Amino acid sequence: MLGLLWLLPLAFLAVFYFYPLGSILTLSLHRGGGLLPALAAVFNSPALRGVVGFTFWQATLSTLLTLALGLPAAWLLARYQFRGKSLLRALSGIPFVLPTLVVATAFDALLGPRGWANQAAMTLFGLSAPPIQFVNTFGAILIAHVFYNTTIVLRLVGDFWARLSPRIEQAARSLGAGPAQVFLRVSLPLLAPALAAAALLVFIFNFTSFGVVLVLGGPRFATLETEIYYQTTALFNLPVAAVLALVQLLFTLALTAAYTRLSARLSRPVELAARRPPRALRPGGQLLAGVYLALLVAFFLAPLAGLALRSVSRLTPERGQTQVQAGLTLDYYRSLGEDPRGNVFFATPARAIQTSLLYAGATILVSLAAGLPAAWLLASREGSPGVRLLDPLLMLPLGTSAVTLGLGFIIALNRPPLDLRTSPLLVPLAHSLVALPFVVRSLTPALRSIRPRLRQAAAVLGAAPGQVLRHIDLPLVGRALLVSALFAFAVSVGEFGASALVARPEYPTIPVLIYRLLGQPGAQTYGQAMALSTVLMAFTGLGMLLIERLRIAEVGEF
Repeated sequence: MLGLLWLLPLAFLAVFYFYPLGSILTLSLHRGGGLLPALAAVFNSPALRGVVGFTFWQATLSTLLTLALGLPAAWLLARYQFRGKSLLRALSGIPFVLPTLVVATAFDALLGPRGWANQAAMTLFGLSAPPIQFVNTFGAILIAHVFYNTTIVLRLVGDFWARLSPRIEQAARSLGAGPAQVFLRVSLPLLAPALAAAALLVFIFNFTSFGVVLVLGGPRFATLETEIYYQTTALFNLPVAAVLALVQLLFTLALTAAYTRLSARLSRPVELAARRPPRALRPGGQLLAGVYLALLVAFFLAPLAGLALRSVSRLTPERGQTQVQAGLTLDYYRSLGEDPRGNVFFATPARAIQTSLLYAGATILVSLAAGLPAAWLLASREGSPGVRLLDPLLMLPLGTSAVTLGLGFIIALNRPPLDLRTSPLLVPLAHSLVALPFVVRSLTPALRSIRPRLRQAAAVLGAAPGQVLRHIDLPLVGRALLVSALFAFAVSVGEFGASALVARPEYPTIPVLIYRLLGQPGAQTYGQAMALSTVLMAFTGLGMLLIERLRIAEVGEF
């Protein structure tokens, strides 16, 4: 039984991760004359060295800004009770499950050339050109990354902070320590593992960011992921793409290994933990906290509201500019079943929605089939050498170039018995690799919470291991299974990098079609992109609200 449980997740990773990735890297480096010439071609190029440096720089700065914004909110959520606390937590999680392409589109709808802020300024001051230059700037990338990842700080740091006992802090104050000394010498050292884990995970997501940089950064800025995409699809320079993918993979492997060790420390019982009821804010701090929380809510809501409102606003060109006229319309939603360009090879948005939902259903089945046994192993064999190796392996797909992996699927899975190039299973398999870490992270804490006595009692009564699993473990982790399924659904409908390569042109996913629509001129196609982005936002937002409702208290999903 144990051997079969090991076999399922490892076989899935071996066949659909390591084999495609190894195939495309081997082929690419062979065409470039080997690893050393390919490395020389990359690191002798000032432009490519600049890409590597910019990737690290933007990821570091984005991580620091995310911590700066999220830590005060994590402190408030952990230590105080106030109205709208659960709503704030759920609202902050919606951007994280949104596809990065939709996040980029939302900021474009708010601050882009045709966004609400520019249109309002042009109308108010009689300007002929948009005054706010947000898209294609470095600031746009940073703001979108902070918007996307702040919830990681709130959940990892806030949940851990809430479990720390106040007794040591109270003892320090009784010995004459001021608030700053208490935080720096007492609270901060205790929070260090949670802070480091949150910073590492935020850095990984910023380091591998694709949709945000592609849409909001534009051609002026390139990270490793976007450069891999450009070298692969535009130049077909596979050796350079392979070296860049290796650099990204090796660095993220080290980061994920460090993160899994830190997250294991966070999941252990804290000696000082003593769950206490949150206290109310003092009158003197209510105003400051209220202003901060209002700004935070506005930061989360404004892009989402701007996107939704843009999808029902009529756009007509006036004197070379796109202006917003008074009145609302549902025309862009009604036209989701139409192709405004009249291209017979172009799929309609309605077909993309149907295709994405079918892919998401298959992704849920595949990721749960591979993730449930992996989570059971991590929970039941915690601390064993094999588990310490399996944990970072399961996280690897998050740090791997989705573009490289998608191209690996095309190269490797092209002959019997794995000739899947035209199979509809190719996209769900790619999505399942990305969803697998979230599924495992949601299930493992729930499985660890099962009391051993229940299993022992069932075994004493004659239950076989399989019966214990079916009748004891699975019913007790039902909510965690639903949370895992919702995460797999959200990941599938929003995945863009691999889908851009492996999805068939006549059956695109929602993010792929949004990117196509944004790249075409005309108010109709732009309106369709806004409407389709809003539909995708509704799918993933509803999933996040359900996750928040079903999640087990004090159990994280990262």
